[in-house]
Amino acid sequence: MKLVRYGEPGAERPGMIDPAGVLRDLSGHATDIDANMLGDEALARLRALDPSTLPAVTGSPRFGTVVGNIGKFLCIGLNYSDHAAETGAAIPEHPILFFKANSAIVGANDDVVMPRGSTHTDWEVELAW
Repeated sequence: MKLVRYGEPGAERPGMIDPAGVLRDLSGHATDIDANMLGDEALARLRALDPSTLPAVTGSPRFGTVVGNIGKFLCIGLNYSDHAAETGAAIPEHPILFFKANSAIVGANDDVVMPRGSTHTDWEVELAW
């Protein structure tokens, strides 16, 4: 089961990609893909659905952030020795924990907007729930 959020920023809808790769609308069964929908009971309800009974989404909508209504965005830095080596940093004794602004989270093909006055940015893609 592949869960997604699709639609315009701030108005994303819950969806599911069916086994044939068709985007299906989950709005009749979920208000969003967020912490409430990622618990065992809610996921079991979604798994029990027959994807072919869900409305197919037409066109090529934007894919939003993977999870909605994010409270905190906690990051772990230099958690790979190769990453520490490529930055010239020593391998830390313990993982480095830090926060990022929720506005740093974007959809799959959204533009990444650098903060005003910024001259350098870095990107990461290892994100898990």
